[in-house]
Amino acid sequence: MFQLHERLAADTHKLGESRLCEVLLMNDSTWPWVILVPRVPGVREIYELDQQQQQRLLAESSALSEGMMALFSGDKMNVAALGNMVPQLHLHHIIRFEGDPAWPGPVWGTQPPVSYEAGQLAGVAAKFQALLDSLA
Repeated sequence: MFQLHERLAADTHKLGESRLCEVLLMNDSTWPWVILVPRVPGVREIYELDQQQQQRLLAESSALSEGMMALFSGDKMNVAALGNMVPQLHLHHIIRFEGDPAWPGPVWGTQPPVSYEAGQLAGVAAKFQALLDSLA
């Protein structure tokens, strides 16, 4: 049975679900940052997914990336599956802007997260709704 890792649950807000994944918003308003987590129990690496799941993950990741770039007009889309802190397979999708607080370095460890305020969170979730509908 699939269960979201406790660290991901604590650090994110659920935006919805795609055909394969939980779609999570990182609770850091500094960057548009969405995480896809395949709802497949016990998977740590992409190669552990079956071929159909791998293809679906790539399709969802690509559609999410393209949609986020259209929504936020970023300069660069960073996609990463690190898993050093959270072993459960998850893909980060982070819009980067030239001149953002970490540019051109990685976002991790640059500054403490800036949590979303309630009204701000609702607005971001609404902005993502059409994009999420296309992943379902």
